[in-house]
Amino acid sequence: MTKVSVGDMISAKRDGRKLVGVVAWDYQIARIADRVGVDIVSVGDSVGTNLWGRANPLDMTLDEMIVVCRAVRSGVQRALLSCDFPYGPLQEGPREAVRAALRLVKEGGADMVKLDGAADFTDGVEAVVRAGIPVFAQFGITPQTALRHGVAYANAAAPDAVVSSELADEMLAQARALEGAGAAVLDFTNSGPTVGPVVVAGVSIPVMGGFGGGPWLDGRVRMAHAAIGYSADGIDEPPDAYANVARIAFDALSEYANDVRASKQIRGQRR
Repeated sequence: MTKVSVGDMISAKRDGRKLVGVVAWDYQIARIADRVGVDIVSVGDSVGTNLWGRANPLDMTLDEMIVVCRAVRSGVQRALLSCDFPYGPLQEGPREAVRAALRLVKEGGADMVKLDGAADFTDGVEAVVRAGIPVFAQFGITPQTALRHGVAYANAAAPDAVVSSELADEMLAQARALEGAGAAVLDFTNSGPTVGPVVVAGVSIPVMGGFGGGPWLDGRVRMAHAAIGYSADGIDEPPDAYANVARIAFDALSEYANDVRASKQIRGQRR
């Protein structure tokens, strides 16, 4: 089994092969994704709101991210493993960014680190890269950039969205600045089919995307739990996903509860 490298990601872009990324937060999902053969497994700070039930998406600490990263590291052998910075270290300056990156690599086992809002902190990107750690740099169309260019943020990625050439130029400039700072891969949020291809063609490093992305990018990143329909909401409302694991789990646990209440032997337990 040959491990994916940053060089492999760049070669994939050059060869026109789409890159596959998943966001994972636990050992078992990491093992499954790695066996599927995805190129990159990203340990997202979205674990706080999507798996741990926290209300504030910024309510994650570096220590917590290290714990999650270590769990996922245990299940990943082939894919490139990226781990998110929580909010704070990048914003505090290059020195803190390097400290956080070193901890994620040394203690969490990450192969690279993902920096959100990286276009505003290219000095932090440069510092982490100088420390020898590859960077997965996130940038994209925000409510503020959409407003400046007269685009409705909620529709910025829609196929029929009308976007200005100035918006495309701004996003391309950010992408090139991040490439110049040494980023290995870009995560373009809310790219849309108009601006997305401009950025993809304008840089030599892979441009991936989750929210607001599409086939115009070099690859896609999707939360594994969203792809398989793991959210409890799926019990009542079938998700737009590749499975409905929530319903499967609900039915299985209901059957287990019925067996217990009926004094039957439960499945999977030695007699």
